[in-house]
Amino acid sequence: MRLDKYLKNSRIIKRRTVAKDACEQGRVEVNGRVAKPGLELKTGDEICVTFGSNVLRVRVLSMPENVRKEDADSLYEVIS
Repeated sequence: MRLDKYLKNSRIIKRRTVAKDACEQGRVEVNGRVAKPGLELKTGDEICVTFGSNVLRVRVLSMPENVRKEDADSLYEVIS
Protein backbone atom coordinates (compact mmCIF):
# COMPACT_ATOMS: atom_id res chain seq x y z
CA MET A 1 0.00 0.00 0.00
CA ARG A 2 1.19 3.52 -0.75
CA LEU A 3 2.52 5.56 2.16
CA ASP A 4 0.09 8.47 1.71
CA LYS A 5 -2.88 6.10 1.54
CA TYR A 6 -1.73 4.25 4.67
CA LEU A 7 -1.35 7.50 6.63
CA LYS A 8 -4.92 8.39 5.68
CA ASN A 9 -6.44 4.92 6.33
CA SER A 10 -4.77 4.67 9.74
CA ARG A 11 -6.01 8.19 10.62
CA ILE A 12 -2.47 9.34 11.46
CA ILE A 13 -3.08 12.20 9.00
CA LYS A 14 -6.67 13.22 8.27
CA ARG A 15 -6.61 13.59 4.46
CA ARG A 16 -4.57 11.92 1.73
CA THR A 17 -3.61 15.23 0.10
CA VAL A 18 -2.25 16.47 3.44
CA ALA A 19 -0.31 13.19 3.81
CA LYS A 20 1.08 13.64 0.28
CA ASP A 21 2.16 17.21 1.05
CA ALA A 22 3.83 16.14 4.32
CA CYS A 23 5.82 13.49 2.43
CA GLU A 24 6.87 15.94 -0.28
CA GLN A 25 8.03 18.43 2.38
CA GLY A 26 10.29 15.80 3.97
CA ARG A 27 8.30 15.48 7.22
CA VAL A 28 7.74 11.71 6.88
CA GLU A 29 10.47 9.08 7.20
CA VAL A 30 10.22 5.33 6.70
CA ASN A 31 12.92 3.18 8.26
CA GLY A 32 15.12 6.26 8.80
CA ARG A 33 14.89 7.62 5.25
CA VAL A 34 12.81 10.53 3.95
CA ALA A 35 9.97 8.94 2.00
CA LYS A 36 7.98 9.90 -1.08
CA PRO A 37 4.18 9.55 -1.01
CA GLY A 38 4.22 6.61 -3.46
CA LEU A 39 6.53 4.43 -1.38
CA GLU A 40 5.15 0.89 -1.02
CA LEU A 41 4.95 -0.04 2.67
CA LYS A 42 5.46 -3.49 4.16
CA THR A 43 4.35 -4.88 7.51
CA GLY A 44 6.99 -4.05 10.12
CA ASP A 45 8.13 -0.75 8.57
CA GLU A 46 8.71 2.12 10.99
CA ILE A 47 7.18 5.49 10.11
CA CYS A 48 8.29 8.75 11.71
CA VAL A 49 5.99 11.75 11.16
CA THR A 50 6.95 15.27 12.30
CA PHE A 51 4.07 17.57 13.31
CA GLY A 52 5.73 20.90 14.08
CA SER A 53 7.78 20.17 17.20
CA ASN A 54 6.05 16.84 17.89
CA VAL A 55 7.33 13.57 16.45
CA LEU A 56 5.22 10.42 16.14
CA ARG A 57 6.94 7.06 15.60
CA VAL A 58 4.81 4.05 14.66
CA ARG A 59 5.36 0.49 13.43
CA VAL A 60 3.07 -0.87 10.68
CA LEU A 61 1.10 -3.92 11.88
CA SER A 62 -1.42 -4.40 9.06
CA MET A 63 -2.58 -2.72 5.86
CA PRO A 64 -6.21 -3.46 4.94
CA GLU A 65 -7.70 -1.47 2.05
CA ASN A 66 -10.78 -0.43 4.03
CA VAL A 67 -10.93 0.13 7.76
CA ARG A 68 -13.53 1.53 10.15
CA LYS A 69 -12.70 4.57 12.25
CA GLU A 70 -12.88 2.54 15.47
CA ASP A 71 -10.33 0.01 14.17
CA ALA A 72 -7.85 2.52 12.72
CA ASP A 73 -5.53 2.49 15.74
CA SER A 74 -5.07 -1.29 15.42
CA LEU A 75 -3.19 -0.80 12.14
CA TYR A 76 -0.08 0.49 13.91
CA GLU A 77 1.84 0.34 17.16
CA VAL A 78 3.10 3.60 18.68
CA ILE A 79 6.84 3.42 19.44
CA SER A 80 7.31 6.95 20.79
